[in-house]
Amino acid sequence: MSDDLTSAKGPQKTGSEASPPRRTGQRHRRKGPSGHAKTFGALDLGTNNCRLLIAKQTGSGYRIIDSFSRVVRLGAGLSSTGMLSQKAMDAAVDAIKICAAKMKAKNVVRWRCIATQACRQAGNGEEFLKRVKAETGITLELISPRVEARLAVMGCLALADKTKDVVMVFDIGGGSSELSWVDLRRVRSGEGAERVHRPPISAWASLPTGVVTLSEAIPSTDESPEGLAARYEAMKEHVRGLIRDAGCESRFTKTFAEGRGHLIGTSGTITSLAGIYLELPYYQRDKVDGLWMNGADVTEVSRRMASMTVKERGNISCVGHDRASLLVAGCAIMDVLLEMWPAEKVRVADRGLREGMLMGLIASHNKSGRAPTRKGDKNGER
Repeated sequence: MSDDLTSAKGPQKTGSEASPPRRTGQRHRRKGPSGHAKTFGALDLGTNNCRLLIAKQTGSGYRIIDSFSRVVRLGAGLSSTGMLSQKAMDAAVDAIKICAAKMKAKNVVRWRCIATQACRQAGNGEEFLKRVKAETGITLELISPRVEARLAVMGCLALADKTKDVVMVFDIGGGSSELSWVDLRRVRSGEGAERVHRPPISAWASLPTGVVTLSEAIPSTDESPEGLAARYEAMKEHVRGLIRDAGCESRFTKTFAEGRGHLIGTSGTITSLAGIYLELPYYQRDKVDGLWMNGADVTEVSRRMASMTVKERGNISCVGHDRASLLVAGCAIMDVLLEMWPAEKVRVADRGLREGMLMGLIASHNKSGRAPTRKGDKNGER
């Protein structure tokens, strides 16, 4: 396939998805108090984190009124055992119970709760989903990589530079990384720009690696400068191989080489790098979300983090000890993406899957299909 944007003819599937996983309980609703603004909930159970957003509709947009995030490490050890561990499942269930209580307390009337790569991959994934339903009352929808990529695009497309021809939206998760190439010419022309369920994605790919799986595939055994450098290069070469396996290594590279593309990152990796770049004393969402960074600065910060020991990274306020051991894997993925799709500018999005779910829920509720806009935020939650 030519990488020239003018030759793209609709979304191109890349990755291992043969057919979508079974969909369970995609959207749920309960009757809320009449005469009041409706409240919506979006829960994302990933390979590393359990996250929740609760929003209240405000005219044509929405305002975040509560949020929750907890590191549960659901995918810890999964790459070697093929199963979710008892400890990880217990931690995830405890976090989901908190989310369920929050949604009930806030009178959420419509919600969507999803599970991603860890549950797709695990041999006991279906059993775990049944346990979640029995113990929390929450039905998790096991979404496909393609749906995961689309939701991420929906959540952050408003941050795209419409003067460019294409934007790659990348979501570096715990167990997989989704790449989506969006045709911004169609956004400029108004075609597909307002329909929340159909962002103009020209191509997408799902890489079976993320910060958890890559860290486990190439573990840290030597924290000398030479050992750290060797591990980082091994991680990068592993990612390059997965991109080649996915068949997307030349996708839109001409567009990027000519300066007609840019990147949007939505994940803990890019938001952490942004906080480090800004030298924030603590994480501040209002300073990070929407930040433009030079591609060269993103690469410099990534390589600087990779040259540090786990303890040194953990002592950085915007990283912390929970993220310190995983950040270098995200840096390696980020580094490779910028090598293969060089961009002068990268935009940082502290938004993504959950915002995409909220936009879809509210647009569906309004039956207009038009994307609502986010009106308010809470700081400090990633």
